Amino acid sequence: MSASAKFELTPPRTHAPSFKGAIDRFFDFSLYLLIVTGFGTLASTGRLDPLSIIAGWTALIVRGYLLLRGRTVTIPERWTSYLTILYALFYATDFLFLSGSFVTATVHLVLFVMVVKIFSVQRERDHIYLVVLSFLEVLAAAILTVDTLFLAAFCVFTILAVATFISMEMRRSAAGADPVPAPPIAHPQRRLARSLSFTAVTLMLAIVVGAGGIFFILPRLSAGYLSNFAPHNDFVTGFSDTVQLGAIGRIKQSDQVVMHIQIENDHGGYASLKWRGTALAGFDGRSWTNTSESRESHIGLGRFPIADAQERLGNLVHETMYVSTRRLMYHVTMEPIGTNVLFLAPVPTLITGRLREISIDEMGAVWNEDHSRLLEGYTAVSVLQNAMASRSTAAADVRHLDAAFLRVQNVDPRIVDLARQITANTTQPYDQANAIELYLRTRFGYTLEMPSTPPADPIADFLFVRKEGHCEYFASAMAIMLRTIGIPSRVVNGFRNGEYNDVTGSYIVRGRDAHSWVEAYIPGAGWTEFDPTPADPKPDFGSLHRLSLYMDAAREFWREWVINYDFLHQQNLTISAMLKGRSAGDRFRLWVRQRYVRLLAGAKHSYERGRNASRRDIGTAILAFSLLLLILRAGPILRHWRERRLARNPQRAPHLAASIWYARLLKRLSRRGWHKRPAQTPEEFVASIDDPALRLSVERFTARYESARFGRSAEDAQRLPELFEEITRK
Repeated sequence: MSASAKFELTPPRTHAPSFKGAIDRFFDFSLYLLIVTGFGTLASTGRLDPLSIIAGWTALIVRGYLLLRGRTVTIPERWTSYLTILYALFYATDFLFLSGSFVTATVHLVLFVMVVKIFSVQRERDHIYLVVLSFLEVLAAAILTVDTLFLAAFCVFTILAVATFISMEMRRSAAGADPVPAPPIAHPQRRLARSLSFTAVTLMLAIVVGAGGIFFILPRLSAGYLSNFAPHNDFVTGFSDTVQLGAIGRIKQSDQVVMHIQIENDHGGYASLKWRGTALAGFDGRSWTNTSESRESHIGLGRFPIADAQERLGNLVHETMYVSTRRLMYHVTMEPIGTNVLFLAPVPTLITGRLREISIDEMGAVWNEDHSRLLEGYTAVSVLQNAMASRSTAAADVRHLDAAFLRVQNVDPRIVDLARQITANTTQPYDQANAIELYLRTRFGYTLEMPSTPPADPIADFLFVRKEGHCEYFASAMAIMLRTIGIPSRVVNGFRNGEYNDVTGSYIVRGRDAHSWVEAYIPGAGWTEFDPTPADPKPDFGSLHRLSLYMDAAREFWREWVINYDFLHQQNLTISAMLKGRSAGDRFRLWVRQRYVRLLAGAKHSYERGRNASRRDIGTAILAFSLLLLILRAGPILRHWRERRLARNPQRAPHLAASIWYARLLKRLSRRGWHKRPAQTPEEFVASIDDPALRLSVERFTARYESARFGRSAEDAQRLPELFEEITRK
């Protein structure tokens, strides 16, 4: 066909099935499924644009339809060259203007080459190109996701890759071999497909077992490969230095898992605990900002005591000022949401983990300053303090605090009047803050619906018009009202404790658990937490909720022991294995010793009883032992009795009696040096006997045996004992 033709369409195959055709067919399907799995793995990351997904699946569906019909569409080489040149120009445009990302533009390039190549296979090396392209798609998926779905897809990809390479090698060998007529076998394609599929699965399991051992022996020292591809999403903007009103509300509408938290010696009793992220002081009426001018840097080898810094910031006051204090140790495993904020229970005093540098701003927020990797996980110790409210009526000395904690801009006079009205009957700062908190919590409704048109003053609109909102509006309103009556305040963004998973013993913190609350400065107690937001409605988990907990447990294991597996995990795993192995060994030795002591005591007791036993006791013991031996040997004795009975009366079951007498003949001849090999037939065994007289007698016996054994001749079976005696006398 000329090069100017649009495509080449081959007719359906009509030749009879053969092994070579079966190999080609299996190879075509395994390669196609390999390409589908590679693209499906990449599409499952959720990072492909809709146009790429539609184009990719359309091309694969068309290719699958043609494969089922036995047809092949081939694009001429000149066309593929033109398309490649055009896309090379488009790639630069995609990288610079459209996607703006090297990874995204490269993924688009790989998908384009895949679509073109599956319709332009003309040489054997093109098959190699398709396999490489599929692997590149899986590799891109590994960069763009850390979900457990990738593990399942990768296992399927491994099976198909093994099957593809096996069938590819078989095709190459068959093409270079001399043609040999194939034996007439029914359904060669099905038999070959079953055999190759079983081989591929077996090899894949061997690969997984071998690679799994190596995987846990060699730790990954860094997960920095993810740091350049972290999404800049609502989670980032919701915990940055500037947060627009509504950012936390958008996060609360997401079910995405943010982190898992395991608390030491806990069984689900910390459901109301909050995880502090960023604190914000500046407010311009629409957004909160972090007014900290500097951060206190801490550099260390994975261990950062920060109790002194918290005490200097006024977050940690002497324990005598509190009704009670509890020390809490917990481990946080973060999902790659893109933020470098450490979410901690108030008040953190020690942080450990795979961290090189952290910083603490002037409002107690802790940041990861190692920008070479995403924040993966950390362990911390916090002091939970129940504040003792100061009962002093003296004015609070707040001159040492930043003026931003009291600054209000263009506040609606109605807000000032409302704050004074709520606190008219109180004089102490703690009681005033508590009154405002109670007022907001009981007089206003909770909703995640945002105003369709942003109001000019969101806080005034919330307090006097809508009278419902989510945590950002409650916290912002309380902070502003506290400032109007002279109480320093700041808004804190973080998370409430999530759902407790009793499968793993950890809390699942999702986007919907994002929360804002208030910290007010109370004289004598320092910064004290207040939460004016009423309880938000709990989601309906449904009947499959238990299954989702198991799925989350699998994801947590994958994240902790695969994605975050490092030298510390390796060390913990080794120590745990050693301790468990030593404990198991100690338990086994103790069990053996206990059994030995019991056996020794039992033997001694039996010896003493034997010495003092009467003749009657000895007789009873012998009789009991004989009966026990008879019961244990009942099966062989019964079989021997039946054989003897059949041997004496062969006419009852000629075929069984023939087998018994033939086995006796072989045993008797074996003693005389004539051994029948398993591969010999009875006739071949007769021919191997050198003694003519003996051979003649055995031949007559064999003829009667076969007639009785396979012909069920009772007459021939009755002749076997007589012939056996004749052979025995020779």
